[in-house]
Amino acid sequence: KTAQLLGLGYPGGPTLSKLAATGDASRFTLPRPMLNSGDFDFSFSGLKTAVLTLVRKVGLGEAADIAAAFQSAAVEVLVSKSLAACSHSGATRLVVAGGVGANSHLRERLTQTAAARSITVFYPRLEFCTDNGAMIAYAGAQRLAHANTELTFAVRPRWELSSLGAV
Repeated sequence: KTAQLLGLGYPGGPTLSKLAATGDASRFTLPRPMLNSGDFDFSFSGLKTAVLTLVRKVGLGEAADIAAAFQSAAVEVLVSKSLAACSHSGATRLVVAGGVGANSHLRERLTQTAAARSITVFYPRLEFCTDNGAMIAYAGAQRLAHANTELTFAVRPRWELSSLGAV
Protein backbone atom coordinates (compact mmCIF):
# COMPACT_ATOMS: atom_id res chain seq x y z
CA LYS A 1 0.00 0.00 0.00
CA THR A 2 2.87 2.36 0.77
CA ALA A 3 4.48 1.54 -2.59
CA GLN A 4 1.19 2.46 -4.25
CA LEU A 5 1.10 5.78 -2.36
CA LEU A 6 4.60 6.46 -3.68
CA GLY A 7 3.53 5.63 -7.24
CA LEU A 8 5.65 2.49 -7.44
CA GLY A 9 3.07 0.06 -8.77
CA TYR A 10 2.44 -3.56 -7.87
CA PRO A 11 4.01 -5.61 -6.47
CA GLY A 12 5.57 -2.77 -4.56
CA GLY A 13 7.83 -4.44 -2.01
CA PRO A 14 10.91 -4.99 -4.19
CA THR A 15 10.66 -1.55 -5.79
CA LEU A 16 10.10 0.16 -2.45
CA SER A 17 13.13 -1.63 -1.00
CA LYS A 18 15.35 -0.49 -3.89
CA LEU A 19 14.09 3.07 -3.59
CA ALA A 20 14.57 3.04 0.20
CA ALA A 21 18.21 2.04 -0.29
CA THR A 22 18.79 5.40 -2.00
CA GLY A 23 17.00 7.45 0.65
CA ASP A 24 17.75 8.92 4.05
CA ALA A 25 15.67 7.12 6.69
CA SER A 26 16.39 9.80 9.29
CA ARG A 27 14.94 12.63 7.22
CA PHE A 28 11.36 11.87 8.26
CA THR A 29 10.06 10.42 11.52
CA LEU A 30 7.24 7.96 11.11
CA PRO A 31 5.30 6.14 13.86
CA ARG A 32 6.13 2.63 15.01
CA PRO A 33 2.58 1.22 15.30
CA MET A 34 1.85 -1.01 18.29
CA LEU A 35 5.56 -1.18 19.16
CA ASN A 36 4.82 -0.92 22.88
CA SER A 37 1.40 -2.58 22.93
CA GLY A 38 2.60 -5.41 25.16
CA ASP A 39 1.40 -8.10 22.75
CA PHE A 40 2.60 -9.64 19.50
CA ASP A 41 0.00 -8.08 17.21
CA PHE A 42 0.86 -6.02 14.14
CA SER A 43 -1.06 -3.28 12.40
CA PHE A 44 0.52 -0.93 9.93
CA SER A 45 -2.59 1.11 9.12
CA GLY A 46 -1.37 4.06 11.20
CA LEU A 47 1.97 3.95 9.44
CA LYS A 48 0.26 3.91 6.05
CA THR A 49 -1.83 6.93 7.07
CA ALA A 50 1.32 8.74 8.22
CA VAL A 51 2.95 8.04 4.83
CA LEU A 52 -0.15 9.35 3.04
CA THR A 53 -0.06 12.53 5.14
CA LEU A 54 3.65 12.95 4.47
CA VAL A 55 3.27 12.44 0.71
CA ARG A 56 0.53 15.07 0.63
CA LYS A 57 2.75 17.46 2.63
CA VAL A 58 6.11 17.08 0.85
CA GLY A 59 5.24 15.44 -2.46
CA LEU A 60 6.64 12.53 -4.41
CA GLY A 61 9.92 14.35 -5.02
CA GLU A 62 10.93 13.05 -1.59
CA ALA A 63 9.85 9.46 -2.34
CA ALA A 64 13.27 7.88 -1.64
CA ASP A 65 13.47 9.42 1.84
CA ILE A 66 9.84 8.54 2.56
CA ALA A 67 10.44 4.95 1.44
CA ALA A 68 13.54 4.72 3.64
CA ALA A 69 11.68 6.13 6.66
CA PHE A 70 8.77 3.74 6.06
CA GLN A 71 11.06 0.74 5.72
CA SER A 72 12.93 1.70 8.88
CA ALA A 73 9.70 2.01 10.88
CA ALA A 74 8.23 -1.26 9.59
CA VAL A 75 11.45 -3.18 10.13
CA GLU A 76 11.83 -1.86 13.68
CA VAL A 77 8.35 -3.08 14.58
CA LEU A 78 8.80 -6.45 12.87
CA VAL A 79 12.15 -7.09 14.54
CA SER A 80 10.96 -6.00 17.97
CA LYS A 81 7.70 -7.98 17.93
CA SER A 82 9.27 -11.10 16.42
CA LEU A 83 12.07 -11.24 18.95
CA ALA A 84 9.69 -10.46 21.81
CA ALA A 85 7.61 -13.46 20.73
CA CYS A 86 10.75 -15.62 20.69
CA SER A 87 11.69 -14.44 24.18
CA HIS A 88 8.17 -15.01 25.46
CA SER A 89 8.01 -18.55 24.08
CA GLY A 90 11.63 -19.48 24.73
CA ALA A 91 12.21 -20.10 21.03
CA THR A 92 15.79 -19.99 19.79
CA ARG A 93 14.88 -20.38 16.12
CA LEU A 94 12.73 -18.10 13.98
CA VAL A 95 11.49 -18.70 10.44
CA VAL A 96 10.57 -15.69 8.31
CA ALA A 97 8.28 -16.42 5.35
CA GLY A 98 6.29 -14.43 2.85
CA GLY A 99 7.17 -11.45 0.71
CA VAL A 100 8.63 -9.45 3.58
CA GLY A 101 11.29 -12.13 3.96
CA ALA A 102 12.92 -10.86 0.77
CA ASN A 103 13.58 -7.42 2.24
CA SER A 104 17.35 -7.10 2.64
CA HIS A 105 17.08 -4.44 5.37
CA LEU A 106 14.81 -6.71 7.43
CA ARG A 107 17.11 -9.69 6.91
CA GLU A 108 20.13 -7.71 8.03
CA ARG A 109 18.54 -6.11 11.10
CA LEU A 110 16.66 -9.22 12.24
CA THR A 111 19.63 -11.55 11.80
CA GLN A 112 21.97 -9.18 13.62
CA THR A 113 19.60 -8.40 16.50
CA ALA A 114 18.55 -12.04 16.88
CA ALA A 115 22.15 -13.25 16.96
CA ALA A 116 22.83 -10.91 19.88
CA ARG A 117 20.05 -12.80 21.72
CA SER A 118 21.25 -16.27 20.65
CA ILE A 119 18.33 -16.68 18.25
CA THR A 120 18.93 -18.13 14.78
CA VAL A 121 16.80 -16.81 11.94
CA PHE A 122 15.96 -18.86 8.87
CA TYR A 123 14.72 -17.45 5.55
CA PRO A 124 13.51 -19.22 2.43
CA ARG A 125 15.57 -18.65 -0.70
CA LEU A 126 14.62 -15.33 -2.30
CA GLU A 127 12.66 -17.01 -5.09
CA PHE A 128 10.30 -18.39 -2.43
CA CYS A 129 9.72 -15.02 -0.76
CA THR A 130 7.32 -13.59 -3.31
CA ASP A 131 4.22 -14.38 -1.28
CA ASN A 132 3.12 -16.54 1.63
CA GLY A 133 3.31 -19.71 -0.43
CA ALA A 134 6.08 -21.30 1.66
CA MET A 135 4.22 -20.64 4.89
CA ILE A 136 0.94 -21.96 3.50
CA ALA A 137 2.65 -25.07 2.16
CA TYR A 138 4.26 -25.71 5.54
CA ALA A 139 0.95 -25.29 7.35
CA GLY A 140 -0.64 -27.71 4.88
CA ALA A 141 2.16 -30.23 5.33
CA GLN A 142 1.77 -30.06 9.11
CA ARG A 143 -1.96 -30.51 8.84
CA LEU A 144 -1.52 -33.53 6.58
CA ALA A 145 1.19 -34.96 8.86
CA HIS A 146 -1.25 -34.86 11.75
CA ALA A 147 -3.69 -37.13 9.87
CA ASN A 148 -6.24 -34.46 9.04
CA THR A 149 -7.27 -35.65 5.61
CA GLU A 150 -10.56 -33.78 5.50
CA LEU A 151 -10.46 -31.67 2.34
CA THR A 152 -13.17 -29.19 3.31
CA PHE A 153 -12.53 -26.01 5.20
CA ALA A 154 -14.15 -22.80 6.34
CA VAL A 155 -12.70 -19.40 5.65
CA ARG A 156 -11.22 -17.98 8.84
CA PRO A 157 -9.43 -14.67 8.20
CA ARG A 158 -8.03 -14.52 11.73
CA TRP A 159 -7.10 -18.19 12.05
CA GLU A 160 -4.46 -18.67 14.74
CA LEU A 161 -1.58 -20.95 13.79
CA SER A 162 -1.96 -22.78 17.11
CA SER A 163 -5.21 -24.25 15.78
CA LEU A 164 -3.16 -26.32 13.32
CA GLY A 165 -2.05 -28.63 16.09
CA ALA A 166 1.48 -29.26 17.30
CA VAL A 167 3.85 -27.60 14.90
